[in-house]
Amino acid sequence: MSPAVFLQDDARIERLIGMAERLVAALESDIAALKDGKPAALRTADPEIQKLTANYGREAQNFDVRIAQAAPAPLRSRFVAITTKFREVLQLHTRLLAAVKNASEGMIKAIAEEVHKMNAPTRTYGPRPGAVPQSSGAMVFNSVV
Repeated sequence: MSPAVFLQDDARIERLIGMAERLVAALESDIAALKDGKPAALRTADPEIQKLTANYGREAQNFDVRIAQAAPAPLRSRFVAITTKFREVLQLHTRLLAAVKNASEGMIKAIAEEVHKMNAPTRTYGPRPGAVPQSSGAMVFNSVV
C-alpha cells in the first residue's frame, strides 16, 4: 500500500478515537445525571450527540479491523483503549437506564392498581350483586383530565 493510504487510514482511526472520546464524555455525563436523579440533564438526548452517535455508528460499521492492525503501535493502543472504555461506559449507561425504566414502570403499575382499587364498585351481600363493570384501563382513572 502507498503511504497516502496509510495516512488516510490513520486519519480515519483518529476520527473514530475523537468521536468515541466525545461519546464517552456524554455517557459519563448521563451516568452522573442518572445517579443524581436528574434525567432532564441527559446529554444523549441532545441532537448534536445523537448526530455524533449516528456518525460514529456509520464509521464503525464501515471500519475494517485490518486498518487497525496495520496502524502504528501507539495509535493502535489508543484506539483499543478508547474502544474498551467506550464499551465499559456504554454497559454501565445501559444498566442504569434499565434500572430507571424498571423503577418507573413499576411505579406506574402500582399507581394504576391503586387507582383501580379506589374506583372499584362496592360489592353487596344481597342475592344479586349486579353486574360489575369492566375496567377500561389505567388511563381512564386520571382525575386531572
